[in-house]
Amino acid sequence: MWGARGEPMAGALQQVSGLYRGALAVRSRAVLRPLGLLSPQARLLAVPRGPAGGGEPGLEGNPFYGRYRDKIQALRRSNPGVFESRMEKRSEVKKQPVGHSKQTEFIKYMEEKAEALGTKASKEGFTKDKTLDSILNVEMVKEKTPEEIKQIWKQYFSAKDTVYAVIPAETFDLIWKRSQNCPSFLCALPRKEGYEFFVGQWSGTELHFTALINIQTRGETAASQLILYHYPELQKEKGIVLMTAEMDSRFLNVPEAQCLANQVQLFCATDRPETYGLVETFNHRPNEFKYMAVIAELEQSGLGRELKPRWDSDEA
Repeated sequence: MWGARGEPMAGALQQVSGLYRGALAVRSRAVLRPLGLLSPQARLLAVPRGPAGGGEPGLEGNPFYGRYRDKIQALRRSNPGVFESRMEKRSEVKKQPVGHSKQTEFIKYMEEKAEALGTKASKEGFTKDKTLDSILNVEMVKEKTPEEIKQIWKQYFSAKDTVYAVIPAETFDLIWKRSQNCPSFLCALPRKEGYEFFVGQWSGTELHFTALINIQTRGETAASQLILYHYPELQKEKGIVLMTAEMDSRFLNVPEAQCLANQVQLFCATDRPETYGLVETFNHRPNEFKYMAVIAELEQSGLGRELKPRWDSDEA
């Protein structure tokens, strides 16, 4: 579901490839500006360099390559033609001018794909047609107050290794309305190697996430690694929307999934024009999109701080 005709998002890959060429500088408490994000006080986060001689790194040079090595090698063995085709497209991306992007085609394709699939989750390992009735007795909870339902939801999921939330109706309404115009967005996850980009894409009331490198190597067959399920059945009557999630534990743990889920509100429910502007630009003016601005917003918000290695402690 992640790329039109097997083509990865060219603009996104162009920017991500750039992260592996040297040192990535990010201001820890950056104030978002239209253009420059760096300052003389910028902190350097170590990112592996390419091969000796200054050449472009291959997939192996990507610090997150190890997470996807088995899938990449399996594709290379089982269908070398498809693998070579995708590597050729990746090479073409690197030759394209900065700012080039096929994000518009990607969004159009995703909308058509979502319409054809409806709300049915098609990725292996995730529950298909995960309804609210499969979790709790909806008719019974209609007799409860919103606060009582919130406590029931919290108690049910507190002992489970997953992400969950009770979202105010007005907050979800804003997120939902914005998703109709901007069905995808980019977020970042702190890793030992630096930051890993993830793409969020709406399909009905499900919000699917997968790592950008997963799209790069698997194209439209890239599996979702996290799905947020939203249930608006009680929105009008109780003023709340229930949410829970499923994740691929091979790639994400609960705190990491929670960080991605929190970024939905950070980017899609914000009242800051500068922040939501990143989502609009990603969807409608991809050639103007600044990937480093996503990291700046994340750092400024403080989200994911507990996931960050103590980079400063390594300094001499």
